[in-house]
Amino acid sequence: MKVVVSSDRTVRLEERDIPKIKDHYVLIKTKYSAISPGTELSQIETSDGRKVCLGYSAMGEAVEVGEGVDRIAKGDYVACYGAPYVQHAEYLLVPKTLCCKVPDHVDPKAAALGGLGAIAIHALRTANLQFGEWALVAGLGILGQLIAQIAHASLYRVIPYDVSEARAESFRQTAGIPAFTTLRDLERTIERETKGYGVDAVLLCAGGKHSPLTGDSLNWVRDKGKVVIVGDIEPVFPRERMFAKEAEILISRAGGPGRYDPVFEKQAVDYPYGFVRWTEGRNVEEFIRIVAEGRINVSPYLTEVVGLDQIEDAYAELVDKQGPVLTKIIKYE
Repeated sequence: MKVVVSSDRTVRLEERDIPKIKDHYVLIKTKYSAISPGTELSQIETSDGRKVCLGYSAMGEAVEVGEGVDRIAKGDYVACYGAPYVQHAEYLLVPKTLCCKVPDHVDPKAAALGGLGAIAIHALRTANLQFGEWALVAGLGILGQLIAQIAHASLYRVIPYDVSEARAESFRQTAGIPAFTTLRDLERTIERETKGYGVDAVLLCAGGKHSPLTGDSLNWVRDKGKVVIVGDIEPVFPRERMFAKEAEILISRAGGPGRYDPVFEKQAVDYPYGFVRWTEGRNVEEFIRIVAEGRINVSPYLTEVVGLDQIEDAYAELVDKQGPVLTKIIKYE
């Protein structure tokens, strides 16, 4: 089977054996996978002297089901999430805790966004907002746009912001929500809409190790508000402004509880439902439900479909962090 790998800052295809089924796992023949530009372009840039398998969000058909898997049957379409089990590869062997069924009426390309959707949902859970509260989403790449749409669907009051007019406009067209590109307009809106109190949470979805957004976010947030780091930003905040508002600084780790836990992932042992309501796997399932019910609009993110033979060009076209193209969907024949 073919797998997309990066080595020495280049992207190429590599041939590997199809994995063998084992207990508590599902063998998936991949139909589509979604590129996560923030994570994957960073992996490419840091691949000097090493080999990295790219990708973590995909969907396909269950072609074999191991013992102990009781909610997925052979022939089902499933969404799956989480490296190293999920990659841009023709076949995937995925623990049952990282898979969920996809309803028949859901566009398979949309289901391939399941991993990205789980990350977006977990970011909002980390912010721990209640409906009616204000969420400022800074950075309108694929994750920022998903977060802002899900926040709006959850009846949070959303203020989207990006320095790119192309991305702000694409979000306005996709979600029908005003988005801002200048600090002047953004801060006037915060002052007016929150009556001077500030937003309840800022979700930092932009990249850049030393971003001015860390300092700006403390100007935007209310007293005792929250700043949630979602993107690849160093958590360097001015102490004086943090102290003045007693702001909480939080980091959202991937798709939710279970991520990087070898018991939950590798051994496929689920957390008890009564103690951990929203695991990373259940967040994927919730995203698929939101899409299935038409609560958010993901169709504009599905237009850039490429084959494995176009993979190098696909990544090259995503390098522009201010362009309107937010992701590429890889199609497997």
